Amino acid sequence: MRWDVVAKSVGLKLKDNEVLKEISFTLEHGKTYGLLGRNGAGKTSLLSLLASYQEPSSGEILIDGEDPFENGKVMPHVGFAYETDYSDEDEAVKGYFEFAERYRPFFDLGYAKELASRFKVPLDKSISTLSSGKQSALNAILGLASRTPVTILDEVYLAMDAPTRELFYQEVIEEQARHPRTMVLSTHLVSEMEYLFDHVLLLHDGQLLVDEEYDAFVGRGASVTGASLAVDSFVASLGTGLKQLKTQQLGDTKSVMVYGELSEEKRLEAVRLGLDVGPVSLQELFIHLTGEEEKV
Repeated sequence: MRWDVVAKSVGLKLKDNEVLKEISFTLEHGKTYGLLGRNGAGKTSLLSLLASYQEPSSGEILIDGEDPFENGKVMPHVGFAYETDYSDEDEAVKGYFEFAERYRPFFDLGYAKELASRFKVPLDKSISTLSSGKQSALNAILGLASRTPVTILDEVYLAMDAPTRELFYQEVIEEQARHPRTMVLSTHLVSEMEYLFDHVLLLHDGQLLVDEEYDAFVGRGASVTGASLAVDSFVASLGTGLKQLKTQQLGDTKSVMVYGELSEEKRLEAVRLGLDVGPVSLQELFIHLTGEEEKV
């Protein structure tokens, strides 16, 4: 079984609010997908549909060719880890792992305990007494150790400090190599996590703005830098096929960020004009395609 995920014209309406509109995509086994979007774009709503926490209002979702909602053949193979309120959870971490092992056919208890040691999450303490950072680590452990063919991680890093986040990122890479699966990571920390992604899904106002391989998407962005008049002339020659995302100027030096297909011929022309054509990061594209204010 490949456990590919297919969304066909998926919509979600909550009361009078159309949260998701005509979303279609295919998630392939063995790839890591970055799900990006501003607050309120519909990321968590989409993930809750993939995890069958609710049904779409329109369209359909198929996992390994079947509707996953209340489907006992499919649901044990889909894992959804997210920020959880553990304030009333008296169970010890070890007991929580053992519970997961009983209900998740691929859950690796030994691996979960190994990760708990590496993340410094004590096995014998009740979960409610753990710090918020340790609870975030616990969510990450549950998601990774589940080894479900479809693994969804919705901002599980939220309360982790920087060293713990880096440990989590490295483990995502190593786990995908050891046990390939369809993995979806939702994040706001784009600059930290973009190296994890094979493919980018970008939601904006409930619609799918980008569904593209990481390299192809990032490769569409370019910064053109040089003498102001030369930059203006070159960018004007590109016509309407490329979108101007950002302009910066310092003295007579100007830099314009563009998005679209910049041909090799145009790149060579820029070099002849003495202009520098540089890459653009995923975070920069995310900020400027969605109008997101840049965060420190």
